[in-house]
Amino acid sequence: MTTDIAAPEAPEAPRPTVSLDGRSGGRKAKNTLATVLVWAAFLLALVPLVWIMWTVLGRGFHVLLSATWWQKDQSGALPPGFDTNVRGMRHALVGTLLMSLLTTVIAVPIAILTAIYLVEYGRGRVARVVSFMVDILSGIPSIVAALFIFAAWVTTFGLKIIPACASLALAMLMIPVVTRSTEEMLKLVPNELREASYALGVPKWKTIVRIVLPTSFSGIVTGVLLGFSRVAGETAPLLLLAAYTPYLNENLFSGSMAALPTLINNQFLSINDPISGQRVWGAACTLILLVLVINLLGRLVGRLAKVKR
Repeated sequence: MTTDIAAPEAPEAPRPTVSLDGRSGGRKAKNTLATVLVWAAFLLALVPLVWIMWTVLGRGFHVLLSATWWQKDQSGALPPGFDTNVRGMRHALVGTLLMSLLTTVIAVPIAILTAIYLVEYGRGRVARVVSFMVDILSGIPSIVAALFIFAAWVTTFGLKIIPACASLALAMLMIPVVTRSTEEMLKLVPNELREASYALGVPKWKTIVRIVLPTSFSGIVTGVLLGFSRVAGETAPLLLLAAYTPYLNENLFSGSMAALPTLINNQFLSINDPISGQRVWGAACTLILLVLVINLLGRLVGRLAKVKR
């Protein structure tokens, strides 16, 4: 009787081990290099911002500490070299706020409705034309917008220039900014929310009003404030369409109206005079403070009104 004895299996040859040290080391080096470049770019962009803020606040902040600066206008100011009183910028602050608010009232509804059309309804050639026109508006210089309003208002209709004309020109600059920011915020709303609303039989327009817009409200507010910040500091439309006056004017449809940029321009012509120099730096500091306060209030409103999920 024979017994079959199985031959022992040959041991497996050891598999070659691949070292990942070189590969992981290369990734770490690339990651470190990218991090260094990002921080270097951030610090490089921060240098002019800090420099500007330091210069403006250093030369103009002490002007803001005077109660007269906030309560008075420039009525009764003497020629450069003879005046020893900085006086106030109330007329310019009121003019800036009034023209910017009128600009917002004109531009924001148009911009939001345009963004809603492009995201929710826009299809085909018409949507492409509208999107192209928004791109064109976002690239036009402010002086071109001012010249267009001047040509349409004065040359075509033969009307008299009023401060509201400046708001019309500023609205042309604000519309594309708000439109693009609102468009991006609407795109971030998950489609599942829209589909769930449609599944319950809710009409599309009501879905947009009750679901889409509240969900993206905080982002829309941020875009509106970005546009407001731009128009509040614009100069060319104001120089052409809203002549500077040292007196307070609260009527947007009559006379001339001062603004902080035009106050800076008016006093800059005699900046070598110490009093005029203080007015220039004080107005610049006031404009920066105004934009900062508006942005902080907007962030607060956006956070309080944010939809909780």
